Parts: sequence; C-alpha cells; structure tokens
Amino acid sequence: MYKIVSKKEIGPKVHSCEIYAPEVAKNGKAGQFIIFRIDDKGERVPLTIAGTNPNEGLVRIIFQEVGKSTAQLASLNEGDSIKDFAGPLGCPTDIKHYGVVVAVAGGVGAAEVLPVIKELKKAKNKILTIIGARCKDLIILEDELKQESDSLLFATNDGTYGRKGFVTDVLKEVMNKEKINIVYAIGPVPMMKAVADITKEKHIETVVSLNPIMLDGTGMCGACRVTIDGKTKFACVDGPEFDAHLVHWEELSSRLQLFKNLEQISLDNFNHRVECKCRKK
Repeated sequence: MYKIVSKKEIGPKVHSCEIYAPEVAKNGKAGQFIIFRIDDKGERVPLTIAGTNPNEGLVRIIFQEVGKSTAQLASLNEGDSIKDFAGPLGCPTDIKHYGVVVAVAGGVGAAEVLPVIKELKKAKNKILTIIGARCKDLIILEDELKQESDSLLFATNDGTYGRKGFVTDVLKEVMNKEKINIVYAIGPVPMMKAVADITKEKHIETVVSLNPIMLDGTGMCGACRVTIDGKTKFACVDGPEFDAHLVHWEELSSRLQLFKNLEQISLDNFNHRVECKCRKK
C-alpha cells in the first residue's frame, strides 16, 4: 500500500498529491510516469511524475478529475493509501544543454512540463515557457513555473490572462524574436499537432509527450501504439516522448476518437439497461 502524505487542490478539480513510494522516488526522472490503482478492482491509470523527493521517499503527482478512478483518488485524504503505484515507467526526457528551450503546455500539461524545465534549467538552458488554458481560473502552478523559467507567457481563449488566443499564437511571436534550439510540447493532441506544424516550417527540433490510451504500461497490450516515422512504437516503453515531426497525428487522433466512441457506446448501453430495469419495476 502507498500512503498519501499530502494532498491539496491547486485548480478546479485539479489536485496535487505526494505519495510515499521510496523506490519510485529514488529512480524516477523527468518525463517518466507511474500507473496507479486504487484497489484490487480499480482500473490502471497512468500519471506523469511531477516531482520527486528521494530523501523523504515522496513522489508528486498532479491530476484532474475526469473519470471514476481520478474522482476516487480525489476523494481520498492525507493518511489514506492506494493499492498500486508502479513506476517509474517510460523513457526519461533527454536532458542536456541545447541553448534556448521553449516549453509549451496546454491545461494540465503544465504539470508535465514543470519537472522537465526544472531539469533543463539545471543544464544551463534558457527556458521560455508558454502556458495555455481556456481562462485564468484554469491556470495552475504559475509560481513554480515562473521560478524555473526565464520568461513565462500565457494565452487564454477568453483573454482573461495573458494573450487572448492560443499557445501557438504566442509561440509564433516568440519565434520572431528568439533563435530557438528546441521546443518541448505537452497538451491536447490538436495543440501538439499545431505546434509541430509551426516548428516544422522553421526546422526547429520539437519533442512531444504523447498520451494515447494505455493499459499495462509495459508494452505487452499494444493499446498505446503510435506510428513514428512509419514504424510502430509503444508510448509506454518507447516514449512517451517522440520527435513531433515524425508522429502520424491523424492516426493518433483517430484512435483516440475510436476509444471515446466505444466508451460512449458502453455508457449508452449501461444507461439503457438501467432504464429498462426501472421500467420493469
């Protein structure tokens, strides 16, 4: 069992937790993830490692309530425990001196960008961070991101904070002012694809962290397969980070939509059965 040492809400239905998991804390690196399970009957859910404290054996995870398991995790309190906390999984971010690094994050992707820019900053890179959200209230980790960034810029859909528009609008402005050596992007697939399209035109190396459907996290189930440069890769063991300009974005979007459609069909069938039972009564 893995104990929840600290827990707080850092945004609307967005939570930050520290889990006591000494082995994961000792070995986990930026870019890697864990898979948790609430109990014996719980589903396996991947979450990025948002930070570690090896001395105290703590691993930080940041998550948004989007389904049953994350809602269950959010309902637990400090001192409670969860059944499984497997990791670190996946390949860590390639940390080295690039020069000027632009980190682009959408929504809760800010939680995944934070440990990456922290390590890239230690490697003497200049860090320019761009964070996007629908509105100001949905922006998280501003103070922590500011501490690790040489420049922190925002874009909101409604214009309530930073530039009105999208992260790609801000990225274009930065590209006109700076000679960028590499871009790191994490967020919704349409956002990452848009970033990749822009940087490809300028021949700027770009890395994205992909988030396809994932089950076992060890490369055995094949659910997280993606096509990179015409070859099949598994996000859980070959990634989750890949060259953005080699990703088959249309296939990735199509597969994600397929799972969403199947999920909706299952939900509709469940609701239909419940309705029929109610009518019988």
